[in-house]
Amino acid sequence: MTRIVGISGHVSVPSRTLWLTQQLVDRIALAANADIQIHSVIDDPADLGRTLERKQASPRLEAVLRDIETCDLLVAVTPVYKGSYAGLFKHLIDLVDMKALTARPVVVAATGYAERHAGVIDHLMRPLFAFFGAEVMVSGIYAGKADIDDHQQMSPTLQAAVDAAVQQAVRALGRTTS
Repeated sequence: MTRIVGISGHVSVPSRTLWLTQQLVDRIALAANADIQIHSVIDDPADLGRTLERKQASPRLEAVLRDIETCDLLVAVTPVYKGSYAGLFKHLIDLVDMKALTARPVVVAATGYAERHAGVIDHLMRPLFAFFGAEVMVSGIYAGKADIDDHQQMSPTLQAAVDAAVQQAVRALGRTTS
């Protein structure tokens, strides 16, 4: 069965980043009839932070890395901190095998408070996953403070971006799993 893995770089609870990750993964999985797994850097931040190289990874962290490396589609979502992706998010990606994501479809998304943070998608997330040779979906998603209300409803702009990313991800899965 097709496997979708979501990675959330959130470090607080509740989290708009985790909520957006869940929305994307669930919607893609529903459309593609896929199994899902979501991992958050906050699940065990001390373990992740003290792992300086892959051979030091705990069995739990190694399982997360294997999920990332063997999924059919990756959904990577980070909050924006000081104009960049979250440090633990980047550290997790740094531990992924360099060749494991080659030609793998990846949906990139970010959450932030100011619209000026939207550039993280094109200036940091796309190049990060392009480095791995991944197939980064054209529709990157940025959710600002106004895009997710207190009742976890999406703005029309965010809804359109999510719908486009879901469609692209499902098409990419059709190419890679057939």
